[in-house]
Amino acid sequence: MNRLEGRVPNAEVASLLLSPLISVLTPCFNEEDNVELLYERIKAAFALLPGYRYEHVYVDNASTDRTVERIKKIASEDRAVKLIVNNRNFGHIRSPLHAFYELRGDAVIVMASDLQDPPELIPQYVRKWAEGYKVVIGVKPRSREAAIMAKVRRLYYRFVNSISDVPLIANFTGFGLYDREVVEQVRKIDDRYPYFRGLIADLGYPRVEIPFLQPRRERGVTKNNIYTLYDNAMLGITNHSKVPLRIATFCGFALSAMSLAVALGYLVAKLLYWNSFSLGTAPLVIGVFFLGAVQLFFIGILGEYIGAIHTQVHKRPLVTEKDSPKKLESRTYRRVARKRVLSRCVALPLRQALPWSE
Repeated sequence: MNRLEGRVPNAEVASLLLSPLISVLTPCFNEEDNVELLYERIKAAFALLPGYRYEHVYVDNASTDRTVERIKKIASEDRAVKLIVNNRNFGHIRSPLHAFYELRGDAVIVMASDLQDPPELIPQYVRKWAEGYKVVIGVKPRSREAAIMAKVRRLYYRFVNSISDVPLIANFTGFGLYDREVVEQVRKIDDRYPYFRGLIADLGYPRVEIPFLQPRRERGVTKNNIYTLYDNAMLGITNHSKVPLRIATFCGFALSAMSLAVALGYLVAKLLYWNSFSLGTAPLVIGVFFLGAVQLFFIGILGEYIGAIHTQVHKRPLVTEKDSPKKLESRTYRRVARKRVLSRCVALPLRQALPWSE
């Protein structure tokens, strides 16, 4: 009985082991000016949640500055902080998705490392999750970004919602808390290159939207460029709507009918005014260029859908890791095992230490 009692943890340790674990995922690339302040603000947020454990996982997309060095310093001082380092830059979608699958928390919070997603919302997220909501997200109806970008975003969300099979979430960038059930459901879908914010809307879990004012980036340089913005925009369209393909079909019918009508009109005019009516080359040239432009436009749309299929069928790994908590544990285990074998070989005669030797 005494031996059993000695193995039972005290009430404080048992409570800690049974408390929910929240995993915080912060993807980063060249964010050396932000990672330390981000860590401090996330730690301060969880200080307001005494009934919860947390782990803070940075996933670095092969930064070229001192981001990794600074995160390793933080991790050496705080066991709640972990780091995944990719072998190369795998992009703004594959890298966070891989880490999203790797986390072990009862709920996962995803937020950017540029401090434009305020960590101070974390207590609200966790409390709403405790109420039973599987998805708690932040939306930014107002932002301190450039006025023209805000206008473009509003127009884009309005357009995508008008053609999407599922109503998407306006002003949502992925910043939010996701229950373990949601994480596993996303894993089962096995989309190699998802439009994540649209996927969350498509799953249909009950959610809470918490509005916030997105601040301007104060440190570092934004990693979004024309390509990444275009990539996200096209993902939102191709992953959640077939309308562009249908428009291409309808336009084909319409242009065919229009061409037939114009041809018949010119034929009638020529028959009625044979000597005075001259067709000329201008209408032909204009018609050829117009039809060529329409064809190229719709071939481009078709190419986007084919490209999405091409990405899915490759089945390449989302990322390959240069360093991660699992690799660190594996190296530690091998090192300890090697020491045990060596100590056994030193302590025993060779025949006993290595029974297979003759």
